[in-house]
Amino acid sequence: MAQIYIAFVDTPGLFAGVIRKVIRQKYIHVALSLDPFLEETYSIGRRHPSVPLIAGFEKEDKRRILRAFPDAEYMICSVECTPEQRMFIEERLKDAMENRFHYHYAVLGLPFILWNRPFYQKNHYTCSSFLAKLLEEAGICRWEKHFSLVTPKDFYEYPGKQKIFEGSLWELTESDTAEQGLKRAPVFHFARPAFAGTAYGSRAYISRGTYRGGHYER
Repeated sequence: MAQIYIAFVDTPGLFAGVIRKVIRQKYIHVALSLDPFLEETYSIGRRHPSVPLIAGFEKEDKRRILRAFPDAEYMICSVECTPEQRMFIEERLKDAMENRFHYHYAVLGLPFILWNRPFYQKNHYTCSSFLAKLLEEAGICRWEKHFSLVTPKDFYEYPGKQKIFEGSLWELTESDTAEQGLKRAPVFHFARPAFAGTAYGSRAYISRGTYRGGHYER
């Protein structure tokens, strides 16, 4: 089996605060990554971390995000898939990246989420609706509602995920820099509460492994 990774993001700000109140959840943004360190991460989101009104499909740069939001917190979950499903996702992400300026944030669709009414405008998505549509087309996830109504909360409650990290973006970025030569991945102790962060002690690591095709091999 292969793996893909879903990053749940909690960032400060007025716009983020509004979304947080609507979905009643700490994490208000989701992104899809091909690796646990978020080096290959894509989403419908801000083109510039500090400018919320300019949004579309982009490859996320965690270091730029860290500079804009030093207090940002992340949760990373792995989702199992077949090698064929992962390849399908990689191809779709590559195509979306090549045509990224054709994708836009679905601002008009936000009220329809509150009204629980499906709404789709061509090439307009929220961060969660884009990811929901992609994973459904890949045959990984099945939703009991239209993809346009899927929110970050639905991904948070998705039973097929495994949490591997929760903590500050600074911690994730700095540990990645320090350990990149060893290719070590952060592992979260699954018995801990959902929002434990680093208060429950240091993280364990899978070390001396090699990253191949969406998973680590010793």
